[in-house]
Amino acid sequence: MNQSVGSETMPGTATLRPAAGDDAPRILVVDDHALMRHGLALAIKMRFAGATVAEAGSLAEATRLVQSGAPLSAVLYDLHLGDADGVPGVEAMLRVLDDVPLVVISGTLDTGLISACIRAGARGFLPKGSDAAMLDHALPIVLGGGIYAPLPHGAVASPPPATPPTPAPAPTLQGLTQRQREILALLLEGQSNKEIARELGILEGTIKVHLRSVMQRLGVRNRTQLALMAAKAGLSS
Repeated sequence: MNQSVGSETMPGTATLRPAAGDDAPRILVVDDHALMRHGLALAIKMRFAGATVAEAGSLAEATRLVQSGAPLSAVLYDLHLGDADGVPGVEAMLRVLDDVPLVVISGTLDTGLISACIRAGARGFLPKGSDAAMLDHALPIVLGGGIYAPLPHGAVASPPPATPPTPAPAPTLQGLTQRQREILALLLEGQSNKEIARELGILEGTIKVHLRSVMQRLGVRNRTQLALMAAKAGLSS
């Protein structure tokens, strides 16, 4: 396990909420490809002042680190590891993390897989092809208690089963106000409530009211399900 303390900063670096009782956020990057792992660690240290990054190349190594009692703010977890693959690996990692938020990183862009990871308990999803700037949005949202899983560009729907059931009615945005549509479009870009409020020039509380109303209307329970439904209904970000 390689662990290093970030000492490089950049103008405009974002601020992450530290682990309880600590002075700076501690992020664990779990990926069995060393270059990808080191690249993520470097991006985090350069973009978030004072961040500490630990690395693990397998589920087993990550589990040992967590069980050693090392305090963590969040975990970035590769969906396909040599000793754990897919959603079962995510579930295994979550079982040892307790309340530490986990963000899945993957080169697979499949809306069904993204939804499965969130249902399993992941607090976010980042495509490996994303620009490093996406970390500026994702980590503060996740560490603030939210869920970050915007529909990635180029994502594909899960293939239909061999014997498809009777299709459910397609999601519809009919009846939503223009303001609600604007909020959904910004939600698809991965923006937080505060960022949406700043973009539209209205109060953050108003954004929450709109989102709650839309979720009730569409029958969804969280921001991720809402974003996926909006995307399927044809709303463009």
